[in-house]
Amino acid sequence: MPSPQTRRLGLLAAILIVIAAGIGVRLLPLGLPREVMKYAGSVLWGAMVYGLVALVRPRAATGRLAAVALALAVLVELFRLVHTPELDAFRRTLAGQLLLGRIFSVWNVVAYAVGIGLAAGLDAGTRRR
Repeated sequence: MPSPQTRRLGLLAAILIVIAAGIGVRLLPLGLPREVMKYAGSVLWGAMVYGLVALVRPRAATGRLAAVALALAVLVELFRLVHTPELDAFRRTLAGQLLLGRIFSVWNVVAYAVGIGLAAGLDAGTRRR
């Protein structure tokens, strides 16, 4: 297993790639159907959350990282049920849409779980080498 510092560098690179892909899917005129763009972004957001959790705890077991990432993703989705004028104003900005989203959707949780599962699978595969 690589050192925590080496692992963190790899995770940081992966997170930046996932963020770039997520922004690209949402903003570039790729000709993708709206639903594909929406849920591809959510899958990538879930993968990013996994990467961030792994960045904080690089030695933790993959299953534990995935569980924490999913719990955080669900909490963020549930946070969409909270409305204040300031929070809703932020959610109308591009940063707010990308970070927090605007409306609650169970389908987003499913997409996050897919992204977290894919990221965990890739992580487990790279950790075995």
